[in-house]
Amino acid sequence: MSEAVHASLPHQVACSLCGRQLAGCRYVVTEDAAACTDCFESRLANECAKCGARIGCEMTDLGHGGRHWHEACFRCSACGCSLASQPFLAKEGDVYCTSCHDERFAARCCRCYQVFKAGSRKLEWRSQQYHEQCFLCSECGCGIGCDSFIPHGDNACCVPCYEGRFAQRCRECRQVIRKGGVTYKGQAFHSDCLVCGHCAKPLAGLKFTSQQERPYCADCFGQLFARKCCRCCQPITGFTGAKFVSFEDRDWHSDCFTCSRCSDSLVGRGFLTEGDALLCTGCASLPK
Repeated sequence: MSEAVHASLPHQVACSLCGRQLAGCRYVVTEDAAACTDCFESRLANECAKCGARIGCEMTDLGHGGRHWHEACFRCSACGCSLASQPFLAKEGDVYCTSCHDERFAARCCRCYQVFKAGSRKLEWRSQQYHEQCFLCSECGCGIGCDSFIPHGDNACCVPCYEGRFAQRCRECRQVIRKGGVTYKGQAFHSDCLVCGHCAKPLAGLKFTSQQERPYCADCFGQLFARKCCRCCQPITGFTGAKFVSFEDRDWHSDCFTCSRCSDSLVGRGFLTEGDALLCTGCASLPK
């Protein structure tokens, strides 16, 4: 408390409340004014939040949050133990020992439903809180604690369980795909495992097609399986978006489908054949 009790005064001073001369008397100084002990205890002393009685100048005044208690009245609101010489916590106008406060108000673990003691580590996942030792893998039941884990639905799985039971595996090497995966025909592959069936070049990020369920890069597919242009003898693959023309079991790139004499394009025009040659109508009417 800020008040001080004095036994005597060096000068003639009167009680600020009743006017009584304080020379040779005990008195209390509060906010730069003096009061006799009777006035102080009856009019100025703090009221105990527990019993409502005044806390006299000879008593110990224990204060917290603007409230005051007699030392004997400063007790836990739940168990009644004295709080005068031990830690306490206030909640909703009442004071509690740390044990009772934790039991009534502290957060609880979603697994064991026990409170989080001071200093214990608390893990939070999906708005739920766990003791470190209570955060378990939903599959094997082993503790995850602060180690890495992988969500599976609403559950948390340790990495070994997730990889052993739920993770995608490469169609080629059958190992777990942790990163860099690609999908081809509904099957998952490591980027390095999806390769051309002929030259073994990785196909991730490249244009490719398949033949007999095996993938091939554009170059290998063209060389191995594609039809060849009757003019330039190069593969007709369609990878570049180029159109082609077929006639009597022969194929041409659109740009190669030209008159054998004047080289004009025959696409969309009438033409005549002369052996293996194609002639526009103009060239076909000229004498040989």
